[in-house]
Amino acid sequence: MKDIEHQEQVRSVCWIEANYPDHWVFAIPNGGKRSRLTAMKLKAEGVRSGVPDLFIPSLKLFIEMKKPEGGKLSENQAMWLKYLSEVGYKSEVANGFEEFKIIVSKYI
Repeated sequence: MKDIEHQEQVRSVCWIEANYPDHWVFAIPNGGKRSRLTAMKLKAEGVRSGVPDLFIPSLKLFIEMKKPEGGKLSENQAMWLKYLSEVGYKSEVANGFEEFKIIVSKYI
């Protein structure tokens, strides 16, 4: 994850945990550089490219974090968001911390 996306995601997680402690959130760490062996092991365990970055179970909400300006979805990310919506989850793209707050507030 690029540094700006990382910072925005950290702010987002800290914000929801501080303001809505009953709405737990967890990250799905699909990104980042890994050795080939580690990547093979994770893929065998079920890690899938494009799965959104965050999940808030109480809201049935997946969120893909992007930087505030210029972030673009990969083809795999777009396919996962579409699929998750089709099977009954909420799935959104947050272009930074401010959009994350708006999205979460909409569902709470």
